[in-house]
Amino acid sequence: MTTRVTCCQLPLRIGDTTGNRATAREAVEQAVRDGAQIVVLPELASSGYVFADRAELVSLAEPRDGAAITEWANLAEAFDLTIVAGFPEAAGDAVYNSAAVVDRTGLRGVYRKTHLWDTENAVFDRADDLPLIVDTEHGRIGVMVCYDVEFPEWVRATALAGADLLCAPVNWPLLPRPAGERPAEMVRVLANSGVNRLPIAVCDRTGIERGVEWIGGSVITDADGYPLAIAEFGTATNVTADIDLAESRIKKFNENNDVFGDRRVELYRRTALFD
Repeated sequence: MTTRVTCCQLPLRIGDTTGNRATAREAVEQAVRDGAQIVVLPELASSGYVFADRAELVSLAEPRDGAAITEWANLAEAFDLTIVAGFPEAAGDAVYNSAAVVDRTGLRGVYRKTHLWDTENAVFDRADDLPLIVDTEHGRIGVMVCYDVEFPEWVRATALAGADLLCAPVNWPLLPRPAGERPAEMVRVLANSGVNRLPIAVCDRTGIERGVEWIGGSVITDADGYPLAIAEFGTATNVTADIDLAESRIKKFNENNDVFGDRRVELYRRTALFD
């Protein structure tokens, strides 16, 4: 039995919270028409990304009962979906780069990004959250945000916790790469997926925002780390794949090798790997 997963690769505008919610709503409704059961939106889908300073971020941040999560929860209830989406979370004096999980019952959990990228360090607070795991009717969904998914330890922790699918809202800036090569961020996703036998759904964004251009490289992998669906780079689009989440629970490569069982943890502890 498969689960249909859609990543909505959106063109977002910094500060246009009303317009961004409308753009996301249209994309989610199209995903529903295409039979989606799990929908992933980009990192900071409600606000945009390139903040001028901390003050602008604070002005766009929302609490967990704010307008963005409320709208996503309403969509999830109306269409019986699970939605994973990024937003700037106002939490007292702190502001986190967060991702929410909602389903027909409402808000199921929030993950706060722990590995901040570049100028995020100047405006966001860094969280100490472990990767979020949410039990849904489709399986166990792990959640992290963008740069988090490039740390093998973090993806491995999610797999060891029993996730059937990892959902990652991202904003991947367009960086130079050799002609014909996939973005390095995508390559790391494929590798982390394959070595953990864990499907990953990464939802990127598109457009140019305050001089920053985005890859638009949304990708959905199977449990072997091969791409089931890749977005056309730089295009506003939905990408969809049908995933057999039960496959991610089979960690054996063959009769003699197991992705978890073959680990030599006692040796790893003798290295500096976990310092």
